[in-house]
Amino acid sequence: MNDAQRPRIGVLLTNLGTPDAPDKAAVKRYLKEFLSDPRVVDLSRWQWVPILRGIILNTRPAKSAAAYATVWTEQGSPLMIHTQAQTNALSHIMSERHGDDVVVDFAMRYGNPSMASVVEKMLDAGVEKLLVLPLFPQYSGATVGSTSDALNDCLESRRSMPNLRFISGYHDNEDYIAALALSIKRYQAEHGVPKKLVFSYHGVPQRYCDEGDPYEQQCHRTTQLVVDLLGLTEDSYMTVFQSRFGREEWLRPYADETLADLPSQGVDSVQVICPGFSADCLETIEEMGDENREVFIDNGGTSYGFIPCLNSGQDHVAALAHLIEDQLAGWL
Repeated sequence: MNDAQRPRIGVLLTNLGTPDAPDKAAVKRYLKEFLSDPRVVDLSRWQWVPILRGIILNTRPAKSAAAYATVWTEQGSPLMIHTQAQTNALSHIMSERHGDDVVVDFAMRYGNPSMASVVEKMLDAGVEKLLVLPLFPQYSGATVGSTSDALNDCLESRRSMPNLRFISGYHDNEDYIAALALSIKRYQAEHGVPKKLVFSYHGVPQRYCDEGDPYEQQCHRTTQLVVDLLGLTEDSYMTVFQSRFGREEWLRPYADETLADLPSQGVDSVQVICPGFSADCLETIEEMGDENREVFIDNGGTSYGFIPCLNSGQDHVAALAHLIEDQLAGWL
């Protein structure tokens, strides 16, 4: 049996995605795929499609492309760079522990590399058991649920199916919580302790959670576990939600409104961390690192610190590796 035929275990990391380039055309392609997903915008198609195609895709790409241009590097999109680095680090760990029997790769839910192309590549390489880890610690139908939908789409036309395991979240995983707490400690050891530590999570429409999505509950649980580990007092931290879109009510409190208001309450120094993002991207670097910094400073704040995401840091990679090993029990 050659290498391509030998049964293997596959570990597929997934993240949301990124445009192929910081230009209007690439951003438009990306937004069209992203915003066409009924898990992301669950309005009826007859109501939503005319808005998407007639208004949003003709106005938003240029603005979003300009924002992407501010975070793009010579190596490409930050999200792509960090996800590739996470994959490389985990692949090295799995190779050291299990040789060639475990294949680690990554795909994006929207854009490239597509889930369909990577899943096909892994199955062609002899993967017969596939573990999928969406890099979204807190479950939401708009992220993890959508990833599951895409995986099913990839496999529905195949004559044979791999054995599947799917990690739907890890918001209360001890190693993940410890890595977050340690990142805060390290940042504050260098930059001092602010009057308020702000935990900022990507928002979703309030209606989604009212209808049963556990996302809001899991975000608050993550915050509570971190502050318990750090021993913080109730008045020294808060949780907010960022990146709202459209006119519908989203999870509150809103990050931008809160940061604008804090200086008037005597909170002139804050540090922000984004525990719902496994890797830095447009929403962390540009929105929370720059845009909301200006909001806070313009409204009287004096000190604004942004704590980077866990990215491919050693503690984060070790936490993910432990999570993966637990889920592979019985397969190895």
